[in-house]
Amino acid sequence: MVASKNESNVKTALRVIEIIEIFAREARPLALSELARLLDAPVSSCLALLRTLVSLGYLYETGRRQGYYPTGRLLAMAQRIARADPILERVQPSLEELRQTTSETVVLGKLDPNHRVVYLEVLLSSNPISYVAVPGEKKDIHANSLGKALLSTMDAAERARLLGQAPLRRYNERTLVDLSGLEQDIEASVARGWFANKGESMNDVGAIAWPLNLWGNYYAISIAGPLYRIESNLDDYARKLRVACRFIEQHL
Repeated sequence: MVASKNESNVKTALRVIEIIEIFAREARPLALSELARLLDAPVSSCLALLRTLVSLGYLYETGRRQGYYPTGRLLAMAQRIARADPILERVQPSLEELRQTTSETVVLGKLDPNHRVVYLEVLLSSNPISYVAVPGEKKDIHANSLGKALLSTMDAAERARLLGQAPLRRYNERTLVDLSGLEQDIEASVARGWFANKGESMNDVGAIAWPLNLWGNYYAISIAGPLYRIESNLDDYARKLRVACRFIEQHL
């Protein structure tokens, strides 16, 4: 009985997150029936969730039978949480400077419990043609510059064990999916001073990354953009990236 109740609570929490993500994706008021369809949930269950979120001030009804939409309360709570983030409040100035001096998208990431790269912060480039991502996105460790940088913080045996747990996904002909090839790439990256993703997960998108140690935990920062711009500025971007990582480590 306890297990069933816990499972129900988890499912309800997931539904709330899904509702928030649906509004973020659709960016418009949604009627009850439409939300239920997008959630693939019974209308009755969806209505109960909506009424709870309305009562707590997170949603409001835009008009009778016109649908629901999030209030500013959700944004206010998110901003309050972000301002108090113990990591971001210390690294944000360096991330901002890195974006300003490269004019590319800058990403801070680390590994989640399932050994996937999770984007903790994304500072978008102002260039019309740029790499676009959002915090919370997750990427495969083997086909991501941040992932390779974080793999370098492990010893070879740990990398082999982690990467050998399941077949590695091949996104295109550039994706490294054999362990020996990945190991050679990581060793070469350490020697040259930057880790790269040259269109290995998304065609024509490139990134370079470098790891940093904050209070005994490993993170990584990447500079990402169109592959042609990344390749044209490799040395300059890599130097600025390493300087930023070294500055953050020394001043924390």
